[in-house]
Amino acid sequence: MGRPKASNVKKDGYGANLGFEEKLWQASDKMRGHMDAAEYKHVALGLIFLKYISDAFQERYDALGQEEHTDPEDRDEYTAESVFWVPPDARWANFQAAAKQPTIGKMIDDAMVAIEKENPSLKGVLPKDYARPSLDQRRLGELIDLIGTIELVERDARDLSDQHRGHRSKDILGRVYEYFLGKFASAEGKAGGEFYTPQAVVKLLVEMIEPYRGRVYDPCCGSGGMFVQSERFVEAHGGRRSDLSIFGQESNPTTWKLCKMNLAIRGIDNNLGPHHADTFHHDLHKDVKADYILANPPFNVSDWGGERLREDARWKFGAPPLGNANYAWVQHIVHHLAPNGVAGFVLANGSMSSNQSGEGEIRRALVEADLVDCMITLPGQLFYTTAIPACLWFLARGKANSKFRDRRGETLFIDARKLGRLVDRTHRELSDDEIARIARAYHAWRGEKEAGQYEDVPGFCKDAKKDEIAAHGYVLTPGRYVEAEDVEDDGEPFEEKMGRLVAKLEEQLAEAARLETLLRSNMRGLGYVV
Repeated sequence: MGRPKASNVKKDGYGANLGFEEKLWQASDKMRGHMDAAEYKHVALGLIFLKYISDAFQERYDALGQEEHTDPEDRDEYTAESVFWVPPDARWANFQAAAKQPTIGKMIDDAMVAIEKENPSLKGVLPKDYARPSLDQRRLGELIDLIGTIELVERDARDLSDQHRGHRSKDILGRVYEYFLGKFASAEGKAGGEFYTPQAVVKLLVEMIEPYRGRVYDPCCGSGGMFVQSERFVEAHGGRRSDLSIFGQESNPTTWKLCKMNLAIRGIDNNLGPHHADTFHHDLHKDVKADYILANPPFNVSDWGGERLREDARWKFGAPPLGNANYAWVQHIVHHLAPNGVAGFVLANGSMSSNQSGEGEIRRALVEADLVDCMITLPGQLFYTTAIPACLWFLARGKANSKFRDRRGETLFIDARKLGRLVDRTHRELSDDEIARIARAYHAWRGEKEAGQYEDVPGFCKDAKKDEIAAHGYVLTPGRYVEAEDVEDDGEPFEEKMGRLVAKLEEQLAEAARLETLLRSNMRGLGYVV
């Protein structure tokens, strides 16, 4: 879904600034004076969702109106085209006309109920508290007026049969969602960032594991960024959305609904379970063995209820410590990995080296089982959630798989700490070129012909054998393995260079002393005692 700021909206192959995002965000400021960002998020995103499905419905309605022997009010004409059926009283034109009425909130709530009733996939998902006393109805009307000026679906009578316009409209709304999710994460800080993984990190994970076809699983899916990016990857490489089967789980009920909405507007089929649930204590996908697993679990969770799961079948490499869920997440992911599956996920840097409460022994067992395929240290300041340094783990079953070269007993280490650029005072972002460089190194290492020949690059990447990892005490920090960058040799002997540099330093110190004496003399001439 994975990972966008007003000053830096993405301009990569997935789209440029649409022009109205900043207007929406400025409008949000009016309401955020009366509610916190978390509350406003659901007010705004719910309305955007309502506007989109109403626009998509109207587009189909207009097209049917031009066809003979068809009834624009025939519900089946919409469901057959994967368009949500919007009841008459729930269509956007009604809200636009009544935006200034004090009953506008109740109208929206009633519409949300009606839409859920007519579209079972949305049951229990849409926000339905627009009539609450704490929500300023006048400002709500202003927001409706603003959103009403945004055309989320192109309606051109000359081109109603264009089969590609539905895709474009979903992409537009998806990008608005991404923009808002990123802005809300920034505004809310740690609490908001829990549902949003920066797009650059999501894109790197997806580019690394290349989910072309099969089952994709995210055990802590947040707002669905991993799924959205996976679908984009498939389409960008000539595949179809139906090539992937989406499985996810989310413990936060509000975020689970947000994910359902996020995927619904893009027409992405999914199985997120019938409700939100705790992945450790109520695994909704017990029998799923995924070809690709993507995840950004919450870092270093201490109250995950591990004392109730000491004998769980997932802990094949050792019971994870009660005070930290990191290795519970790792083993849950391994448990759900198909025989030739690959997983990429985010963890705190401490997971690569910690020896507390048996973590070192679990890590040793993972290495000895030859599951660790690649480790990447990330630059700092990538995440809204935390300043804790993060890394990426890539696990793979079946390293001898003929699809790639036989890499049994090997692990690739990549040190990406020096990459990225600051896009504001607190956040850093990886560029598309940097993402491509990291992914290309991994693809070349595992033997993809189109990626070229792999070579160790001092300061960046290193292929390490299992015995070398054992010699480092099974610590998986790339800095232990990636050699220092080569320093350019200018041909000057070391002794001569040091002599020259010392002489230059002495000259500079003497010049500094001369200037200090001159300054003091001038100050005394002006009557100052120095």
